[in-house]
Amino acid sequence: MRSQHIAHTRRSAGWLLALAACLYVLSTTSGWAHRSSTGTDTSGISIPSLSHGEMAIIASYRKPILDLAARMTRTDETFRRLVNYTNIQYSYCLWGIVPGSISDEQSPFNECSHAYLAAAKATLVYMRDMPDNKEAVGALISDLDADLVRNGGSFVMCQYSGDPYNTADIIKPRWGDVPGHLTSLFSFLGFAMALVSAGFAFMYLTRTPRQPVNA
Repeated sequence: MRSQHIAHTRRSAGWLLALAACLYVLSTTSGWAHRSSTGTDTSGISIPSLSHGEMAIIASYRKPILDLAARMTRTDETFRRLVNYTNIQYSYCLWGIVPGSISDEQSPFNECSHAYLAAAKATLVYMRDMPDNKEAVGALISDLDADLVRNGGSFVMCQYSGDPYNTADIIKPRWGDVPGHLTSLFSFLGFAMALVSAGFAFMYLTRTPRQPVNA
């Protein structure tokens, strides 16, 4: 049993080293690591840019916006594409779970966060002219506007604040920048170590009990 645990430990360490090596290779071979990926396809619906200061506030309103969008009964293609785009971008951005995705301008996930939050805001603005739930839409817009004014969010800019987005252009995380961004790197390494620990715990709980040796 001890030899099996040692073998598992070595394999787990090997996986962690392989992960670190892959991240390092990405950082040295990615030619687009510091180039904006927006504007490559403008054949879809244009989405206005979002200031860096708006991001945290829009993020707190994202779920209410989409909950309200789900209650719309008379929709059109533009509306459905905006909702679909913000959901797709949200999943590409790992559902916002990587620390610093919204607050840290240098995060490899910051630009894709800009995209899904800009789409959420565009969805809310579009709902203002839709026939359903006008009262609820107006109230949500008023609350959002008040928060933006109170926090001065519209005036805090970053390198992605001037980038417009488009429903035909999916913005992916800058994976090549992960090794150079310690918060993101440690997050992924921590996740890998948690998986390894969970694997050890599972093996311990499911191992076959040793049979007593008869005298």
